[in-house]
Amino acid sequence: MLLPIGDDNRDRHLTPIVNYLLIALNIFVFIYWQDFGHNIPFTFGYAAVPAEILSGHDIISAARIVTDPVTGASVQLPGLEPTPIPVFMTLFTSIFMHGGIAHIAGNMLYLWIFGDNLENAMGHLRYLIFYLLCGLLAGMSHVISAAYLNQSTLVPSLGASGAISGVLGGYIILYPRRGVHVWFFIGIITLPAFLVVGLWFVFQLINGMGMLGGNEAAGGIAYAAHIGGFIAGLLLIKLFHRKVVAVPQKKKLFW
Repeated sequence: MLLPIGDDNRDRHLTPIVNYLLIALNIFVFIYWQDFGHNIPFTFGYAAVPAEILSGHDIISAARIVTDPVTGASVQLPGLEPTPIPVFMTLFTSIFMHGGIAHIAGNMLYLWIFGDNLENAMGHLRYLIFYLLCGLLAGMSHVISAAYLNQSTLVPSLGASGAISGVLGGYIILYPRRGVHVWFFIGIITLPAFLVVGLWFVFQLINGMGMLGGNEAAGGIAYAAHIGGFIAGLLLIKLFHRKVVAVPQKKKLFW
């Protein structure tokens, strides 16, 4: 198991204010509005539901029994709650909500490690737009996957994973050989980013392929959003990366 715990930040010159604010906002929403995931009406009201995105209309449903295609276990899924905003906006609100403490802890750890480097390379505003755009495209990837791969379109999707996947996609392009410190079984080792992030993407791809033809998201994880967000980051990073132009210095004359 490779668990990233940090990376090489010696060349960072910009305080990652936006990244800090994104982390703080995610935590605030989870604690205050979601009540640590116990506020079902809020969570299901502002989560992205593929069927609502595809139809453009709010859907309200009763609780139902769902069988996990991986474990075979049956669980009761709460019904869909009224959405007080246009359903398309849930593609953004869902980016700032999470399903549990482990979910938000893992996402914020990755955002803390990898997000500051991209903000340093892009600047504050560009990084914010990049992050939100990757989250939007990741959400749409999940919607399209659910619609065309025989998955349920009534299962709500939430979490910053898609946007953070975009951050990882951008990171591997800009810093493929940067050292990433990972916890590996009983010790800490440093590996190049292309290996750490590459293995993460392969894991997402393998699990996502295993979902094809399923009725629900495998284990409750929308792998299509992870894959779509990562690809979005790969494709968009060059548009948002600030190119630093070196200004030639005047030669000094010595007498």
